[in-house]
Amino acid sequence: MTAAGYSIIGVTCVFVATLAIGAYGWRFSRTTSDFFVASRTVRPGLNASAIGGEYLSAASFLGVAGLVLAFGTEMLWYPVGWTAGYLVLLVLVAAPLRRSGAYTLPDFAESRLESLGVRRFSSLLVVAIGWLYLMPQFQGAGLALATTTGTGPWLGGVLVAAVVLVNVLFGGMRSITFVQAFQYWLKLTALLFPVLFMTAVWLGDGGVSPASADVGGPDMSGDEWASPLAGGSEHQLYTTYAIIVATFFGTMGLPHVVVRFYTNPDGAAARRTTLFVLALLGLFYVLPPIYGGLGRLYAPDLISSGRTDTVVLELPARMLGGTTGELLSALTTAGAFAAFLSTSSGLTVAVAGVLSQDVMGRRFRGVRAFQAAAVIAVVVPLGLALLTEGVGVARAVGLAFAFAASTFCPLLVLGIWWRRLTDAGAIAGMLVGGGGAGGAVLATLAGVAPDGWPGALLAQPAAWTVPLAFLTMTVVSLATPRRVPRHASRTMASLHTPEAVQLDRGPLPR
Repeated sequence: MTAAGYSIIGVTCVFVATLAIGAYGWRFSRTTSDFFVASRTVRPGLNASAIGGEYLSAASFLGVAGLVLAFGTEMLWYPVGWTAGYLVLLVLVAAPLRRSGAYTLPDFAESRLESLGVRRFSSLLVVAIGWLYLMPQFQGAGLALATTTGTGPWLGGVLVAAVVLVNVLFGGMRSITFVQAFQYWLKLTALLFPVLFMTAVWLGDGGVSPASADVGGPDMSGDEWASPLAGGSEHQLYTTYAIIVATFFGTMGLPHVVVRFYTNPDGAAARRTTLFVLALLGLFYVLPPIYGGLGRLYAPDLISSGRTDTVVLELPARMLGGTTGELLSALTTAGAFAAFLSTSSGLTVAVAGVLSQDVMGRRFRGVRAFQAAAVIAVVVPLGLALLTEGVGVARAVGLAFAFAASTFCPLLVLGIWWRRLTDAGAIAGMLVGGGGAGGAVLATLAGVAPDGWPGALLAQPAAWTVPLAFLTMTVVSLATPRRVPRHASRTMASLHTPEAVQLDRGPLPR
């Protein structure tokens, strides 16, 4: 059997397993609460695996290795930031957000600020972030399937979209929780086993390879590899700090991440979930940089050809050869599709929840509205992914993080910890931060960013858009003291009082 045949079998097995596990969850999905938040009954261990499944997207599975291959250790800030972002979320957001009793981010925004305008604007941002994040998932799926099987670049994205829609339409959050938990462990296995074999080959070669010299690839012994600030960007120090800001603070603003904390039974369970997630992410992120490092030795031609995102898929066959290499490449392909499916599922549920509540209108409610919204949530970014050229999965996801960090991060942090936040301040801050980050995203995707400092500021906008959003939100709120919500004190008390204390003392005063 050919390598393409093994890959097709691996991808087919992932699709079948995803639908089978999703079908198991369909049996328990009956109510609207099941579809939106799994009736808030997901325990920390299962929820942590599910979060790991949806959070470790195409950027984690393929993009990190590709960035390390292309630019060296500067790009390690991406996995470090994506993991540390959960530490910030644990300290500042997880438990209070669960105690808010919301279904979605716009629910939280409306209940905290008592403003329908903030809710509507937040809904638009959730959809924008969700679609911006979904596009690279579909593009990555097309790239992965085309690389390993020779199919058209559109087929992988269409297949992922179809499988995601089936699970979300029939099972909602209840169904994809089981699917995402399974897919985390599949992704970990798909990266770990090839690494063990490839490391043995590298050690057998004495830790060196003549491949880079043969094809004119980079020299890993130089400063480019040794220095964590010596990547391909012109302003390395600024770029590094901008990546740190985007990844540290963008995590809490991602709608598909936040919605999973609504599925926990209480705030204490949300905190335990976050601790488990930190452990699972730390374990996973050890592996993609190894692919990037080995790729510099054994596949440096991928840099000059612009195919760095395929290093995880191609490296096992290059290093091992024969049937073993082909089987391990098929395994990494299966893991990549698990990443596309799990992340796309979480994003679809998050966007569909907002569309069904805030866009479909009062005539459409409940499960049917959620199902109709799920179709829209998938079809629009799939069409955009097919019509536009990808900018690299990790880079596209990084821009989504910057946009989330510039909008929802200030709203959540100030909304949870500062009583004097007003609806006018929240909208102004999200407009300024989102406008700056959104303009930078559009300029980058359109390829019209200038050179020099302006280009660096647009390529990585979080370092200036996040502080600007916080400052604007604070200044405008202080300038509009009459717009502080009437029940702000009661809401703040409910966010910060543990559920056990609330039960002991009875309902909070109104």
